[in-house]
Amino acid sequence: MSSLAPLRLPPWVVNGTSQLGSTDGLKRRLRRGHLVTVCEEARCPNMGECFAAGTATFMLLGDTCTRRCSFCSVETGRPSAPDPHEPERIADTAAALGLRYVVVTTVARDDLDDEGAGQFAATIAALKVRIEGVQVEVLTADFGGRQELIERVLKAGPEVFGHNVETVRRLTPAVRGRARYDRSLEVLRIAAHRQSEVGGAVVKTGLMAGLGETRAELSETMRDIRDAGCSLLTIGQYLRPTRVQQAVVRYLEPVEFDELAAEARGLGFMEVACGPLVRSSYRADRLFAASACDARRRE
Repeated sequence: MSSLAPLRLPPWVVNGTSQLGSTDGLKRRLRRGHLVTVCEEARCPNMGECFAAGTATFMLLGDTCTRRCSFCSVETGRPSAPDPHEPERIADTAAALGLRYVVVTTVARDDLDDEGAGQFAATIAALKVRIEGVQVEVLTADFGGRQELIERVLKAGPEVFGHNVETVRRLTPAVRGRARYDRSLEVLRIAAHRQSEVGGAVVKTGLMAGLGETRAELSETMRDIRDAGCSLLTIGQYLRPTRVQQAVVRYLEPVEFDELAAEARGLGFMEVACGPLVRSSYRADRLFAASACDARRRE
């Protein structure tokens, strides 16, 4: 944990649209399905807004991660065995919620031979069978950079393949634990290469700001990500989930996020979402829809 004194929370990182009193119904439905959401486990600041709207980001393979990243509040430990019925429960719950765009992520599962790729593929397949015309976005761990596991997920047919780089090269060892900056770029590169050859998922990644990176480092990271073939980018303010996690070094002002968005668009990203409360899965359907519209305009 950082020894930096906590910074005062500025008003622009408070989500004024949260409706925490309207979330009980969705939470009960999730509990009935024995399902986990990253919204709850990562203490997302947008949870009230999304739950009140009846949406959530499903988290596969339990609530215990095999990695310990200094920014993340998800529990680290020895996870339970994969539940073979989880994909169908997610599909049933998504159908009951009337979802047409479903985001699925996971804890890191380095303990599994396939690191969770099979559960992703099964969940995508279950959603496609259960909900006609559904669009699926996945946010995966790095799978150790193993191409065959990345391709296993891609072959299941998600509309968006996401893997978060999270932070700049210099800060990666301290912030992301066992993850590696170049390995994450390689995951994006593999996914983008397959997309360019045979079509398929649009490639997406996310960054956090305020961990002590410089503006020059953010610019370099955006260039690295774009060079890897990534088309969709999100950048949001890092917010410390609890006092156990890494402290915020700086709160960026809204105008700085606007400048980052303009710079990213200049690099050729298809669509960009930048803002204090932006998260990789927040309003993901809108970002994908906007990218699809842009793609049709360019044809």
